[in-house]
Amino acid sequence: MARSSRRFLILGVDGGTFDLLDPLMTAGELPFLRSLVHRGVRAPLRSVYPAKTIPAWYSFATGRDPGELGIYGFTEPVGRPGRSRLVQTFRPAEAIWDRLSRRGKTVGVLNFPLVHPYPLHGFVLPGMFSEHSETYPTGLREEVERSIGGRYPGELPPYRDRERAEWLATATESVLRRGHAAAALAERHRPDFLFALFRETDRVEHQLWSELSRPVGEIAPELLAFWRALDRALEEVDRAFRGGGGPAITLVISDHGHGAIRSELFTNRWLAEQRYLVFRGDPEGTRRRLVSRLLLYAERFGPARRLTCRLADFVRDGRRAELAEFFAGRTSFEQVADRIDWRRTVAFSYPVPEGIYLNPHNPDLTPERRDAVLAEIRSRLEQFPEAHIEVFGPADLYRSRDARRSPALFIRVDGMRTEPRMDFSYPQPFIRDRPQFFYGSGTHRMDGILIGAGDGVRPSARSTPFSLLDIAPTVLDGMGLPLPTDLAGRSLISDLGLAP
Repeated sequence: MARSSRRFLILGVDGGTFDLLDPLMTAGELPFLRSLVHRGVRAPLRSVYPAKTIPAWYSFATGRDPGELGIYGFTEPVGRPGRSRLVQTFRPAEAIWDRLSRRGKTVGVLNFPLVHPYPLHGFVLPGMFSEHSETYPTGLREEVERSIGGRYPGELPPYRDRERAEWLATATESVLRRGHAAAALAERHRPDFLFALFRETDRVEHQLWSELSRPVGEIAPELLAFWRALDRALEEVDRAFRGGGGPAITLVISDHGHGAIRSELFTNRWLAEQRYLVFRGDPEGTRRRLVSRLLLYAERFGPARRLTCRLADFVRDGRRAELAEFFAGRTSFEQVADRIDWRRTVAFSYPVPEGIYLNPHNPDLTPERRDAVLAEIRSRLEQFPEAHIEVFGPADLYRSRDARRSPALFIRVDGMRTEPRMDFSYPQPFIRDRPQFFYGSGTHRMDGILIGAGDGVRPSARSTPFSLLDIAPTVLDGMGLPLPTDLAGRSLISDLGLAP
């Protein structure tokens, strides 16, 4: 079989993990995914670090790690300390679809997180950043909405306990509509390469992991209905894509895995305690400290716990931001940044919560002192008594780094079971038993999923992870393009049992 005759469909299941999918497949809830596993390759897929949506999907698309891209989270520093903006693009690095488009392949990209689409030989309907983003070509959204007979779904709204049933119904309808849209585009445009991302899975796992981690027989029917809808949507896209003719390969992948979140580390609070971060006066005030202590105290009692959950819903409602600030005080890093003494502060964590940055505005932080300070911070974090903290320098994680945006150090806490946070919502730096009123019950893990099936794929299963960075060279190799020497991963064509 000539490599150039293959077509590739990549179905992105954001946050997908075998810890959840395996029991669901075994119970017969996901027949399409189970059929792919039986017919093809099943393997864990190791994410990049930080294992977050934007750096992970951008690394998948380009075959370059976050250090090479200079992208470590959803936002990037801009202007004075305490200011950031959404990551604008992975360019000038090229995505898989850029390289394929240049070679005359027809490509389609659906729901990939882009602020702005751009011209290529095919179509782009971005997702995540805007419900009404531009498309390429212009008018693609209207074409899709005519095809599916309704609105193309945007991001899910914020979750609130009192709206659980409606929220899950919206998530279920969204994956079905997204599947209809991708299938319609595949049938009409017959792309050689199609990427379609389902983001709803990550949102549901974040919010309801404590329920999803139960035995399948104890999972609520509405949650099972959501995963069955996802399975049907993936099957619909796969069937439509294969209808385009010719040998085709389907890869179902995730950007990272998922699991329970147990604790919280407030990194800036720790840095302040250690005198690396210095405030002018009291950063959050007496009212905030009182409110936070009352909330944590109320968590111990059943009736009060229900009240704090309602209060948390109230505070998270963006329409009441000013009222919430009046009662709870200023707690985000952005809100207190103007109270930080930037001439005395040595280090801070912002805008990447897994990162610690040295302060470029401290006149005493000479190049010689930087290394000593970093060694001291690393040593203190590694000896933190309440959690296991791994500390990495950029050179430990990446082939190279964008020094303008990179943190000086990265932390990973309790194997990602503890979430690093940048805010000042609570007076202590570490909360071991995470309160119920905190947002969600799930967080990311390093290992996601790879399920590959199609014409010529040899069935196999492995426990050793492939890398998310392997997907770009695999697609390029499998579609007959020469492999660029600047990609970080390797082609998995032989691992799939395909002839070169």
